[in-house]
Amino acid sequence: MADSKLATGRGPLIGYWVLTGLIVLSQGASGIGDLMGAEGLVKGITDLGYPAYILWILGPWKVLGAIALAVPGKARLKEWAYAGFFFDFTGAFASHLLHGDGADMVVPALVLTAVLVGSYKLRPAGRRLP
Repeated sequence: MADSKLATGRGPLIGYWVLTGLIVLSQGASGIGDLMGAEGLVKGITDLGYPAYILWILGPWKVLGAIALAVPGKARLKEWAYAGFFFDFTGAFASHLLHGDGADMVVPALVLTAVLVGSYKLRPAGRRLP
């Protein structure tokens, strides 16, 4: 009975906003850091073998994706933002794993992926494609 109440109550909506807020804040900040050329981000990306200029490509998309998830409406745009973040997070996971990095670098990408999937699954009807 508690599960059916949760499914129709405010719990999923609160969960959606908490998870979505984490994605919006983390990716908005990350995108701004990418655009600013934050030293730690540049070092991290170049240590993986990518050129530093990739941050100039990823940064704007992260910021735009965060905005897309935060604003009302635009369900199709949200689908693209979710897909882009999913590719980014799973790509980061694979990059760190294949680079031989430890759990301290691999696990955050998995956690972000789980948070993103949770946000996607809990999104209200008004934020879904018809």
